[in-house]
Amino acid sequence: MRKWLAPAMTGLALAIIAHIAVLHYAPRMIMDRAMERLSERGTALHAFSRSLRTTPQTQTVVRPSPDLAYSICLFDMRQAPQGLRVRMAPYANYASLSFFDAETNNFLTLRGDGEAREVLLLPPQDGAAAAGTAIAPTERGIILVRRLAPSAEEFAAAAEVSEGDDCEPVRN
Repeated sequence: MRKWLAPAMTGLALAIIAHIAVLHYAPRMIMDRAMERLSERGTALHAFSRSLRTTPQTQTVVRPSPDLAYSICLFDMRQAPQGLRVRMAPYANYASLSFFDAETNNFLTLRGDGEAREVLLLPPQDGAAAAGTAIAPTERGIILVRRLAPSAEEFAAAAEVSEGDDCEPVRN
């Protein structure tokens, strides 16, 4: 029994180390790959890009809802050191504005409730965010607007409304 104790403990230690490494590195690798695929499909940096209606052929991420119209903005605070002004245009039906960091964490979500929403997104820093501002936990990430659009007509209406969405660097 003793001759198996050392190999078993070594195996357990390696399994724990591998588990911790996966938990630490996988989210960033997943987000890097998602951002890369979105860029390859023409999603702009610091500007909202409207996604096509979700079908098996158009989905770039796992399990997007076919009942939602998406607008996506990739951000990189190294290229927007003063921050980003993000605006979601008002939409009569369900709408949300969500911010994801480089490790897949959703750090802020605002519901539209028929009104426009605006946020000043600041680069990572110490301190608390003032009203109307948010501090990005990482330099890179994704901003996502979702609007309920279960039919082709509602999808067209959501696409028209999305023309009023903005994601642009703050200029002095």
